[in-house]
Amino acid sequence: MTDAFADPRTTLDRLLAEKGIDYARLSQVIGRNPAYIQQYIKRGSPRRLAEQDRGRIAAYLGVSEALLGGPVPRVATPARMRGPGMILVPRLAIGASAGAGASVDGEPVEGNVAFDPKWLRDLGADPRALSIIRVEGDSMAPTLNDGDDILVDGGDAASRLRDGIYVLRMDDVLMVKRLARAPGPGRIAVISDNPHYRSWDDLPMNAIRLVGRVVWTGRRVR
Repeated sequence: MTDAFADPRTTLDRLLAEKGIDYARLSQVIGRNPAYIQQYIKRGSPRRLAEQDRGRIAAYLGVSEALLGGPVPRVATPARMRGPGMILVPRLAIGASAGAGASVDGEPVEGNVAFDPKWLRDLGADPRALSIIRVEGDSMAPTLNDGDDILVDGGDAASRLRDGIYVLRMDDVLMVKRLARAPGPGRIAVISDNPHYRSWDDLPMNAIRLVGRVVWTGRRVR
């Protein structure tokens, strides 16, 4: 049985042991009483983690929420288009703000784009967890411009975090920003490439929720 389908309590207990974090410390991180995590793991109360608690724990531990009982990331559907084994990647009818930010109510699919699986592997992308979304705004210019399409790898998020460009949620707003490790454990910088826009030099990891790493961009010729 893989971790993606293992009991979330067993997985969380193992992760805490591996990282040397005790139950009381994790309870404190998510703003709960000191016995909360121990009761969840050992007694099954609550039966499942609240969405907000799960998101904070996943960010703090650097793992996918799917390991903790959250939804499995959206996956692309293999298809045959102009040749065998092409991968259909969903193009979502939403935009990731590269400006002031925009609220997101849902993630409807407005179409699919076919990619060669070998090309995706060369990118280091997980074809099972890819999506395409649109950049809105110019806070990441000149790296990313308003209207650019970006290929987002949802399998390359918190558990493999490293300096780079990511789609993330902060204050319930979907954004695309450059991330860099900040001094101190569990700290991160959220950076706008355009110097005319705000950056955050030092935030706790649980202030953001990672959606995935940007692995490729496509743009119209203007």
